Amino acid sequence: MNNFVTVAVFDYPHQITVLKHLLDQAEIEYFFENETMMNIVPMYSQALGGIKLKVHREDVEAAKEIVKKLSDDSNLKIV
Repeated sequence: MNNFVTVAVFDYPHQITVLKHLLDQAEIEYFFENETMMNIVPMYSQALGGIKLKVHREDVEAAKEIVKKLSDDSNLKIV
């Protein structure tokens, strides 16, 4: 886990659904810290610091590009 860094932070579980699919397609190693807890108790978002996308150091730039593209795309905007 020491080789994984936070690339983005999200407030709600629905925001990462499409992102998971895109990261899988790109074969990027990732995990979402706090995802399970946010699914159980969504109101803890602020207390936990949100859902953190963690990727391997080697995949940081590729993951940032995917997040940026997803945020910029008018059809699949992350809310």
